[in-house]
Amino acid sequence: MLSLMLRSMRNRLTSVSLTLTVIAISVALFIGVELVRTQAKQSFANTISGTDLVVGARSGNINLLLYSVFRLGNPTNNIGYDTYERLSQSRGVAWTIPLALGDSHRGYRVVGTNQDYFRHYQYGRQQSLTLAQGQPFNDLFDVVLGAEVANKLGYRLGDHIVLSHGAGGSTSFSEHDDMPFSVTGILAPTGTPVDRSLHVSLEAIEAIHLGWQGGTRTQGVDLAQIDQFDLTPKTLTAFLVGLESKFQLLNVQRAINTNKSEPLSAVLPGMALAELWTLLDQAEKALAIVAAFVVAVGLTGMLTTLLASLNERRREMAILRAMGAGPRHVFLLLWSEAALLALLGTVLGYLLAQLTIVALAPLALAQYGLVLSMGLPTGSVAWMMVAVQIAGSLAGLVPAWRAYRHTLADGLTQRL
Repeated sequence: MLSLMLRSMRNRLTSVSLTLTVIAISVALFIGVELVRTQAKQSFANTISGTDLVVGARSGNINLLLYSVFRLGNPTNNIGYDTYERLSQSRGVAWTIPLALGDSHRGYRVVGTNQDYFRHYQYGRQQSLTLAQGQPFNDLFDVVLGAEVANKLGYRLGDHIVLSHGAGGSTSFSEHDDMPFSVTGILAPTGTPVDRSLHVSLEAIEAIHLGWQGGTRTQGVDLAQIDQFDLTPKTLTAFLVGLESKFQLLNVQRAINTNKSEPLSAVLPGMALAELWTLLDQAEKALAIVAAFVVAVGLTGMLTTLLASLNERRREMAILRAMGAGPRHVFLLLWSEAALLALLGTVLGYLLAQLTIVALAPLALAQYGLVLSMGLPTGSVAWMMVAVQIAGSLAGLVPAWRAYRHTLADGLTQRL
């Protein structure tokens, strides 16, 4: 039966190939949408862990989380460094990580921070940052690179780099070329925006902006006299907070949100992410519905092709009957072909979706900070593949039943 089915499909190679193509493309679209959705959520969720609050200037929860943690977008305002120092010493606060954003290097964000960043920042399942090479910054013009920055730009320990003013693209016309930095450390890969960041001290951020006003350099600064300047930061973009006890979370958040010296927002990372997914929920459902309709169209195309070819194969079926094949064999032959087409189309669709994900992964990582990767079908993807197989098998019952009911005489009769 299997040999006969494969030979029959080989004789109808063109129609079979078109049917497989339609099913594969429709399945790939559905799987691609689902993989991007689930892996995007996982990528965002793995970016930060162990942090209780993200604090910045008064803003929306989602906007604050995006620019401070995911390096997407720009802050609405900065916060005073004196406010940060006072809040960092508040009751219940175990540690804080200051963040000063705004500069870049060849399209990658520069993060001004302190040593607490390497001590307390965690990602994934509370994994701490580790250095693959070198050590954290100690001198004023030391820089620690994320894994992707070092890999894509080919930097090694001891190389000198120049930072650019503003969070621009890969090319900038406002550079801090009078104060180059030396690479002293390269972080191990994390699969988070940390990989696409350059880390310097807060004092270094102040130093490179000496003599700058309104985004342009107004006067030069002699590096030999840099120690004469007060490099204490004036403002920060945001800071991360870790608490001594989770029971103090709401009290500390309320105290920050009602701060009277300047308007601030304290955001729970998990709650902000949940708000983001709620905002995108309708779009996700719309994409899933469209993808499901595409799969349905693919299966309908398979059914149409099988029914259209049935009239052409009546003589073939009748000859099989004349050679001893019973109605059950004819039924099983046509039903097995439909089931096999559904199976092959589903597998090819899955492989096509995975190859597309791999091809688009670098672009998604560079443009949107999303980590996309291949993997075995799980969850909704696995259930969808099973559903397509079942639907394809059920669709094959229609032409199989029609062939079952054809009589031997009807098949052998010439129709003019």
